[in-house]
Amino acid sequence: MSTLDHPSVAKVAAALSEADQDAAVQGIRLLPDDARTAELAAAALGIEVGAIANSLVFRATLPDGTDRALLALTSGAHRANTTTLAELAGAEKVGRAEPELVKASTGQTIGGVAPVGHPQRILTFVDTALAAYDVVWAAAGHPKSVYPTTFDGLLAATGGTAADVAAEPGQHR
Repeated sequence: MSTLDHPSVAKVAAALSEADQDAAVQGIRLLPDDARTAELAAAALGIEVGAIANSLVFRATLPDGTDRALLALTSGAHRANTTTLAELAGAEKVGRAEPELVKASTGQTIGGVAPVGHPQRILTFVDTALAAYDVVWAAAGHPKSVYPTTFDGLLAATGGTAADVAAEPGQHR
């Protein structure tokens, strides 16, 4: 089975089709090696690291003490500010999700988490820094697969909220 036939990649393709993003589906690409970091993906594609849309899953602890997954689609050029993410999500705190939570909430493994194709919709924030690029590349459900999209395409496909996820608390838009 090729990576493009992988069940997680098929779910991503189906979710993109459902979101009327057939060009993204047609653009799914198999890389020669795993691209588990923005730097590796950018090098494989020959693009700026900032044009990589990292899919980072966090554990958000809500005021009632319950936890939920939170997805931040960040530019590969910087890190997400967890204090800002907590403020945006109305959470008491936000921290990196354990691999088990990533798999349970996305159906995908770390290093290949796509913005879409999850068992259920995840609260998602899309980094406004990605709007600076005509094309951004995101993982397609497997560490060797990526697809081209746009900032607006990420917002539409995920139902996410645009935010400056690297900002200091109170400075996001």
